Amino acid sequence: MYTYDIDPQAMFEDRTHQFQRFGIPLADINRVRAAVTDMWANSPGGWVYEWSKLAESYTAAGDHGLAAYAYGCAKFPCLNTQARVDALDKQLEQYELAAKTFPVHFERRILSVPYRGSEIEVPVHLFSADGDYSARPALVAHGGVDTFKMDFHLFCLAFTMNAGVTTLAIDMPGTGESTVPLDVRGDELIAGIVAYARSIGDGRVAHFGLSFGGNFSAASGLTELVDAAVNVGGPVLNSFTTDVAANLPYGMRDIVGNAMHFDHVPTLDELADAMTDLSRKDLLSGRSNAPMLVINGADDYFVPQSDTLVFEGRPNTEVHLLEGTGHCAISKVNEVIPMINGWLAQQFAESPPQR
Repeated sequence: MYTYDIDPQAMFEDRTHQFQRFGIPLADINRVRAAVTDMWANSPGGWVYEWSKLAESYTAAGDHGLAAYAYGCAKFPCLNTQARVDALDKQLEQYELAAKTFPVHFERRILSVPYRGSEIEVPVHLFSADGDYSARPALVAHGGVDTFKMDFHLFCLAFTMNAGVTTLAIDMPGTGESTVPLDVRGDELIAGIVAYARSIGDGRVAHFGLSFGGNFSAASGLTELVDAAVNVGGPVLNSFTTDVAANLPYGMRDIVGNAMHFDHVPTLDELADAMTDLSRKDLLSGRSNAPMLVINGADDYFVPQSDTLVFEGRPNTEVHLLEGTGHCAISKVNEVIPMINGWLAQQFAESPPQR
């Protein structure tokens, strides 16, 4: 893991809308923005310091949910400093306190999952309408390289309350509490988690991936590992070139580099070479897949439109490239989540086969 040259004000420019959508009041975001002058220092003016200060104010007021969101912003965008690792620990602490007031049943479990000839521990967060996991399908859900499982909490609640599923929130390989790097071997990790999801639910499993996480959910759908797959904003084909890497704004190149466990700023060629195996070109050349829902914004500056449109014409596949919005269509999340909920409910409308 490594730090890199980035203007913290550019990060506010890029992510203020996302932070606001995920729960932080705009006025508080702006106060932190005015105070932040350094991305990596853990001292007054530092990103972690100022966001943690806001989180502490929420904790003092007894608002553990907002405190968890603020600590989530503090550890953004990757765990490349000890201060960010500490912020993640505090986020989890506040999140578990907030869980007592969630409108759904919540449980944290540590799974033992096969990976590269051994087994590793994988923390998962379970969300259920009533705690009866076997009564409904399971949805394995995760974000991307900088949106960890507690950061897309509102998605987890929405899926659990409106799509008729039990949600298993995880961290994508290379992120959060995941101990493995971001590479194609993460498919094995996902397969182990999907197997666990089948064992606790009614036997049917869907997979939701947001942003880079859509790469893995797309693979799950294309290989028919799952019964339904949702890919929102995932890079799958034309994103893994030196040209695309060279033009990634807002430090995304180095966010990905950290997720891949580089210990130095990679060259464009190093990064492109490392990402090559994550191209799903071979899987896309086949003509079979599980039912798939693919969504992104037409104005995405991270992922080319072709990585969404390549799914058009595939069997049992619905594709939406939404105008007037960018990466993952976050500015239209109030439209996107109901779209996903309706689609998932439709896929699982029939009763499951007898097990």
